[in-house]
Amino acid sequence: MDGMESVNWIGICRRAVARQRELFAADRSSLSRTSYEGRGEGGDMTLVLDRRCEDIVFEELEAGLAAAGSPAVVAVSEERGEVAIGGSESALKVVIDPIDGSMNVRRTIPGHSLSIAIADGDSMADVFFGFVHDFGPDEEWVARRGEGVTLDGASLPEPAPDHGLEVVGLESAEPSWVGPSIEALEGKVYRLRVVGSIAISMSWVGAGRFDAMFSARPCRSVDAAASQLIATEAGGAVDFGGIDAAATDLGLDARFTVAAARSREHLETVVAAQGAGPRVGQRDG
Repeated sequence: MDGMESVNWIGICRRAVARQRELFAADRSSLSRTSYEGRGEGGDMTLVLDRRCEDIVFEELEAGLAAAGSPAVVAVSEERGEVAIGGSESALKVVIDPIDGSMNVRRTIPGHSLSIAIADGDSMADVFFGFVHDFGPDEEWVARRGEGVTLDGASLPEPAPDHGLEVVGLESAEPSWVGPSIEALEGKVYRLRVVGSIAISMSWVGAGRFDAMFSARPCRSVDAAASQLIATEAGGAVDFGGIDAAATDLGLDARFTVAAARSREHLETVVAAQGAGPRVGQRDG
């Protein structure tokens, strides 16, 4: 862990955001953004834009680590997989989703984010820094373990009173997957909203914009590692398909459903509805 205290994590993240923002501004065409270059290590088809955004994050990460004396980390990223930087022996993991909401960015829909988490171990419970930048409203969410959450550098505004499950976020919203879950929520939820980014939806739970959210399909660590810390540091509750956070692996091969809510009671309601879908839980590949 030598040198880790001097790493400017927020500076690395913000510089990556600034460069990605320029990239998106220079290419506003859905046609040109719909260009693929094979399949990434996370299993999905990789957009050229995905790869360019990932390159930016790695360049800023490597520069930031070099400025701090080149401590070793293992980066876990959607396209490259696991990459040792500065040596292979490190307990510190940097979990990166260069674009959470790739379909949105491909179709020029504003709801997409950069998600970066730093962990001093191998599980969700070990994440001590979470960063999500939502490029739609240009909002920065930051959580530090034991220190709470900031939105654009300030403490979170006081949320609206809890009046039950008024608004619930739904992710991985393929029609064949969400039908049973929606039916199970009938009479329990007033409105559903689909953002298209797990990182954004879970951050919105932390701010009280959503009363709860859930993914209809299993996701990967890169999708949720940063935002689950935002949700919990804001006082919310998170479920990883019934797996304890300390046993939820940050490796790219792990798959698990995810749900978050402002209260444990709300979480139980959406997890039960989530379980009405075709399949849940952790799986490989």
